Amino acid sequence: MTKRKGGYFKKPSGKRRGAEYENVVERPNLATINMDAGKGRAGFAVGDRVRIGASGLYSGEMAVIEKLSSGVIPSALVRAESGGTRQVRTIDLEPVQAEKRTQG
Repeated sequence: MTKRKGGYFKKPSGKRRGAEYENVVERPNLATINMDAGKGRAGFAVGDRVRIGASGLYSGEMAVIEKLSSGVIPSALVRAESGGTRQVRTIDLEPVQAEKRTQG
């Protein structure tokens, strides 16, 4: 078996190219991360009425919490008034007080 010759590497020139960030443009489709989402929002229980404050499916609709799950980011499975279900972070839910109905 013959011995392989080792490759020869170029020495670094000593000049480093620094990145210039003077003309940084923020992309419109760039995702933003809510770092407070991991804390969640306390005080929810199964059966509570809430408003979905997040963007996306059923945004702004009233819903009922069907299931709560605690994890890295606390979330809840909610059923919207239109009948669909969605998993939502608890930080995106807004509690709604029960409406008082008067009989008349």
